[in-house]
Parts: sequence; C-alpha cells; structure tokens
Amino acid sequence: MDAKKKRVLFVCTHNSARSQMAEAFLRFFYGDIYEALSAGTEPKGIHPLTIKVMAEDGLDLSTQRSKSVDEFIGQEIDLVVTVCDSARESCPFFPYGKKRIHHSFRDPASIIGSDREQIEAFRQVRDEIKKWVREAFNPDQTRENRLID
Repeated sequence: MDAKKKRVLFVCTHNSARSQMAEAFLRFFYGDIYEALSAGTEPKGIHPLTIKVMAEDGLDLSTQRSKSVDEFIGQEIDLVVTVCDSARESCPFFPYGKKRIHHSFRDPASIIGSDREQIEAFRQVRDEIKKWVREAFNPDQTRENRLID
C-alpha cells in the first residue's frame, strides 16, 4: 500500500449508530492505513446508546457528530460502504468514489422493547460490526480478498 491513507466512507440512513460504529472501529484498528469517515442520507444525531455501548468497548464517540452525505459530494473517496439497505437505495452517486460495496447490519434503534432489550440490540450490532471491520479491512489479507488496494 502506498503512504497515502485510503479514504473509506460508511453510510447509513441516520448516521446515528451503524456507520458511526464502523467509522470508529476502522479508525481504532487500522487508522494508520485508512481514513475512516461516516455519514447519513438523513442524519439525525448520534443515538445515546451508540455512545454508551462504544464506551463499553473503550471507544469515545461523545465528540462525534452526525454528518450528511452531502458533505462528501465532490470529495475523492476510495471506498463507499453502505451499511443498511435503505442507504444503499438512497445513497447518492459519488463521482469521485472509486469503489462501492454494501454490507447490511440490522438497525439497533428499531428494536422496540425494554431498556435491557434495546441496549442488548446495540451491543449485538456493535459486536457484529467490530468483527466485520477487523476481518474485512485487515491489511494482511491476500490481494484478491482485500476491499481496497
């Protein structure tokens, strides 16, 4: 890989949970290789349970903000990753985006239930995203299995 970091933009509908988690994990695990970004097609602010469950895992998202995909239009992005089906359908075309992939995760904010059930949903999605980011972006993968060269 060259010295320039590859720019990865994670997109979900509200930029409140899934894309924020993916951005934080990519920055934590592989921040020396990738510039991690996130945005939403309809940003609504970061969900408080996102901040809580990520803090449980040692990552502070309290200073993060929810951003619109419009902030990234016209910027060169090496990989645009939609992490929910709705964003996949409504995500704008990035003319400067080199590659686009989709990996859907369930929306933890859509879970209706007790406080315990809700936080467990956020933890489960957090752990799924963490595992996927560690595996999918691992720089030690063979060339044909890498998301970005």
